[in-house]
Amino acid sequence: MLDTLRRLIQELNLARNLDQALGLIVRRVKEISQADVCSVFLAEPDGQHYVLKASDGLKPEAIGRIRLGRDEGLIGLVAQRAEPVNLEDAPLHPRYRYFPESGEERFHAFLGVPIIHHRDVVGVLVAQRTSAEVFDEESVTLLVTVAAQLAGAIAHAELSGELNGFAPRPTDEISRAVRGQPGAPGVAFGNARVRYPPADIHAVPDRPAADVAHELAEFDRAVDALRAEIAQLSERMRDNLPAEERALFDVYALMLESDSFTGVTRQRIRDGNWAPGALRQTIEEHEAVFREMENDYLRERVEDIRDLGRRLLMHLQEDRQQEQDYPEHTILVGEEVTATMLAEVPHAKLAGVVSVRGSRTSHVAILARALGVPAVMGVSELPVGRLDDAELIIDGYAGRVYIEPAENIKQEYRRLASEEESFSAELRELRELPSETLDGKHIPLYVNTGLLSDLSPTTESGAEGVGLYRTEFPFMIRNRFPGEEEQRRIYRQVLEAFAPRPVVLRTLDVGGDKALPYFPIEEDNPFLGWRGIRITLDHPEIFLVQVRAMMRASEELGNLNILLPMISDVAELHDSLALIHQAHDELLEEGHAVPMPRVGVMIEVPSAVYQAGSLARRVDFLSIGTNDLTQYLLAVDRNNPRVADLYDSLHPAVIRAILQVVESARVHGKPVSVCGEMAGDPAAAILLVGMGIESLSMSVASLPRVKWVIRNLTRERANEILSNVLVMEDVDSIRAYLNQTLEEAGMGGLLRAGK
Repeated sequence: MLDTLRRLIQELNLARNLDQALGLIVRRVKEISQADVCSVFLAEPDGQHYVLKASDGLKPEAIGRIRLGRDEGLIGLVAQRAEPVNLEDAPLHPRYRYFPESGEERFHAFLGVPIIHHRDVVGVLVAQRTSAEVFDEESVTLLVTVAAQLAGAIAHAELSGELNGFAPRPTDEISRAVRGQPGAPGVAFGNARVRYPPADIHAVPDRPAADVAHELAEFDRAVDALRAEIAQLSERMRDNLPAEERALFDVYALMLESDSFTGVTRQRIRDGNWAPGALRQTIEEHEAVFREMENDYLRERVEDIRDLGRRLLMHLQEDRQQEQDYPEHTILVGEEVTATMLAEVPHAKLAGVVSVRGSRTSHVAILARALGVPAVMGVSELPVGRLDDAELIIDGYAGRVYIEPAENIKQEYRRLASEEESFSAELRELRELPSETLDGKHIPLYVNTGLLSDLSPTTESGAEGVGLYRTEFPFMIRNRFPGEEEQRRIYRQVLEAFAPRPVVLRTLDVGGDKALPYFPIEEDNPFLGWRGIRITLDHPEIFLVQVRAMMRASEELGNLNILLPMISDVAELHDSLALIHQAHDELLEEGHAVPMPRVGVMIEVPSAVYQAGSLARRVDFLSIGTNDLTQYLLAVDRNNPRVADLYDSLHPAVIRAILQVVESARVHGKPVSVCGEMAGDPAAAILLVGMGIESLSMSVASLPRVKWVIRNLTRERANEILSNVLVMEDVDSIRAYLNQTLEEAGMGGLLRAGK
């Protein structure tokens, strides 16, 4: 049963549209559960009615015609209860409803299982038998398992509009929004350009072939290149592998000659798909065939099929990155959009970003905010493979994506975009005005950055300095560790651009979701693993070179501040300070007149919250990184769309932790800043002001919004709001209260599209 179920789920995951998935489900579930009927009812858009969409056992003419309300019939009962209903003799149940066109008068046993997606019952999976007997537990668990898998396929199908081939997507007057997480504020109109990781065969989207002859030629070129590569590999292994093991290379070569592999792929290209998409379809088809084989050895050969596909795809991709064209208003879309993908799009053409994985605190979202580009993250339901060149509207405030939006949606968002531009013009007028409360308290606003290209817009933003410079970006875009002089030149540009205003350079913070291509870190749980200061303390040669470069860059400027990430105890701070003093002493001995910089600690690990006083006593300042602090306090992976709704820096635990850090540092007379994304949230900024945070650091795009809030409240009012929040016990109440406060103060335009 387990092997059969596993193969069924694999087949379901490979289904290219909902009709194929439903047809597969009703046939296979009927067979496995030894039922006489298997049917699927799906919810209509109103969520209150369920329609028969597929069946194996009922009359074909009933499909699409049988429709029941949520409070009607046994289907409605399953939907209301949101749990399985298992009946020995369904016609005897008071909720039973008979439909003559179904031909179901012969069936007695009934098992209905809800299909649930994000807590909503989107359908009901039903099995029936002629005999009067309840279904056994194995049948119930089978249907529950299949229903859980089917939920995702239904969600994708609803969003892709049941597309077949490359037909234009239909539109209607009610466009459904795909929900994700707000990544960067703003509204964007444009066309999707789907990007996918190199050599990831299953991530390749369908795309119409602009030139079929060219696609065929490219595919033939890739096949020829791979054939030569395989011959070279076989020859190289001649002396190291026995003949029977080298036979695998012969199998690869034979597959490249077979009509069922290359011939079928060429036909798919002639039918209109581009070469990588046609190849993906062929690989998936072959994988499904091999998984069905009873022989364990042959079934395991599916990995060989996948390897062949990856190698072919690599050859197909060799020249395509350079050939990539981007629409005038490109909305970059991907399973996981990366910083390098973002950088490849000409800035003038980049209108927005949509990513299936990630959250507001993902680095691509942070970069999008720095660039002033709207972004929606964690859109787990997005049918990426069908979106290339689709018209999109994205709402970075609400975290919504509209696919092929109806005209009324376009008109509304054009109006909101116009209002937003007007509002943004008002905010730009604040650039030269001080960031101080109505009662005269000055709260410096700094910017977070990490790209030299940001320096010009950053210096013109009205920022009073750099509160966080992410030094890992120069490391990430190279194929080796940058040397001391190379780093010094980069840091010098940043320090000079803002002198005499302060600049906080964070030491190398890689690991977690930030990898270096030349320094791979393979871990099962990277966010709790080897990252941040843990790496650089284990590699003092990296740390010393970096802090030496920072200090040399600050000569005659004196505006350098060094920030240490991921400090979890006093011992790590002690070792870090020892290395910093060692570097300083070395530079003095070498004749460099460098002052000892101010040193601070990032508070982003729960243990640091409880040791904030001990840490503050040993450094010059504390800076709270609310992104990781929220993640660790709430035990929520901030890049996981399944739990993205649970990630919120306004959680009562996070607010109390920040307050505890401020109070601990105050005992030692040390200032506390916030450099996490919470600082750029206008609602959260009210609470931070009330706590007595000395300064806030955020993206350039967030700075005028936060400044507007600060200039429109007093410290007394901020304290009053904080006091009200501290007695609240859930994040929804806190968010609603703060949003209402901003609305009543005439600042609702900070929260949503429009003014």
